[in-house]
Amino acid sequence: MTRPLEGVIVVAIEQAVAAPLATRSLADLGARVIKVERVDGGDFARSYDHAVHGSGAHFVWLNRGKESLAVDLKTAEGRDVVRRLVAKADVFVQNLAPGAAERLGFGDLRADHPELIVVNLSGFGTGGPMEQRKAYDMLIQAEAGLIAITGTPDAPAKTGIPAADIASGMYCAQAVLAGLLRRWRTGEGATIEVSMLEAIVEWMGYALNTRMYAGTEPERMGLSHSSIAPYDAFPTRDGQMLIGVQNDTGWRTLVTDVLDAPELADDPRFTTNVQRVAHRAECDAAVAARTSRWSASELDERLAAAGVPAARLKDVGQVADHPQLRARDRWREVGTEFARIDALLPPVTFADFEACMGDVPALGEHTHALLVESGVDADEYLRRGIAR
Repeated sequence: MTRPLEGVIVVAIEQAVAAPLATRSLADLGARVIKVERVDGGDFARSYDHAVHGSGAHFVWLNRGKESLAVDLKTAEGRDVVRRLVAKADVFVQNLAPGAAERLGFGDLRADHPELIVVNLSGFGTGGPMEQRKAYDMLIQAEAGLIAITGTPDAPAKTGIPAADIASGMYCAQAVLAGLLRRWRTGEGATIEVSMLEAIVEWMGYALNTRMYAGTEPERMGLSHSSIAPYDAFPTRDGQMLIGVQNDTGWRTLVTDVLDAPELADDPRFTTNVQRVAHRAECDAAVAARTSRWSASELDERLAAAGVPAARLKDVGQVADHPQLRARDRWREVGTEFARIDALLPPVTFADFEACMGDVPALGEHTHALLVESGVDADEYLRRGIAR
């Protein structure tokens, strides 16, 4: 069972979410990831909270399978250690503040290592009036228009997860893989830039096209959908059921086979999706009047049997024990510095390879070994506080 990225070495000066997600994805595929952290506390995400048996919830999510090197990059000796490790690496990833990598002397790595894959991840990209602006996830969501179309008609909202961080992190991982593939074919390295703003604007997709070419601002629809009806949460005797009918055949199946209301199938207000959207309030009211006759579990069974797209509205606690994830054996145990925890396998499943799912490192857990590997006096560096 060969690991897809076996033998690939990644050095990452990273923090928070975006870059750590990218490199964790590479570690899951078998790459060796050396995470460079500050000596005074390490990655900021370590201390966002202590929700996971004393570890930060973000950090354990994003950093399994890595080696932690805590070194002071403000010192020439600390920077030299990183350059020595980069000399043996295939990939260098960084998401420091704009210009920081250059000030530290890591802006010219390919001059000495032309075969290196370098990925620079930033909020707004190089150049332009916003290059130096802070780039937290919520701010990027706002600048990209995502908040404008998320929420209800009464109030906008950011997404419940850091969508801009995740989008740019996944594009970063994709960029690394593309760079490696080209290098293996041609021997040529790459310098790649990933912008959080551009990543999430790309995700705006159809909403952006709607505004650019139809001239209308997409509405905030809550659980509903601007172009499809019925597409919302509908009441049951004891809760709610989400139903999304995307075509006219599905509408007929819903009202005839599930809701026992065949008269609605040929109602001229509802026969096509365009008509249903035009009469959304009446359509939703007609569906709601009938879904409320069943319990959520009864309606769920009827919808599934008829093949109508639907889902129960689950809270996060229910997701943690989701029967589909359990049935597919998607949880694995990994170590942290305080306890063993359950972690979800990544969604990409190879038929002949299981993701590596390594432990989450303590700050500086691998510092001594990495200093020795880089050829410096490890004990001296630790004694002087250059490393931890």
